[in-house]
Amino acid sequence: MRTDSILRLEAMDALISALGAIDAERFISMMKRDTFDYTEWQRKLWADKSIEEIHSMASVHEKTIENRGA
Repeated sequence: MRTDSILRLEAMDALISALGAIDAERFISMMKRDTFDYTEWQRKLWADKSIEEIHSMASVHEKTIENRGA
């Protein structure tokens, strides 16, 4: 398991890679001032989906990711 410091560094690198430095910083600022409850969001996210539907969506997403790398 990664240490908190390593996780922070890798997450920031991923954000900068995906969004660029300025938008990554904007995202961090938004998250710090937002009252967003990630745990509650996760509980509600797939409430209307069956495990089979979630698995199917994940499989499609995985194939999409694999095809981008090809």
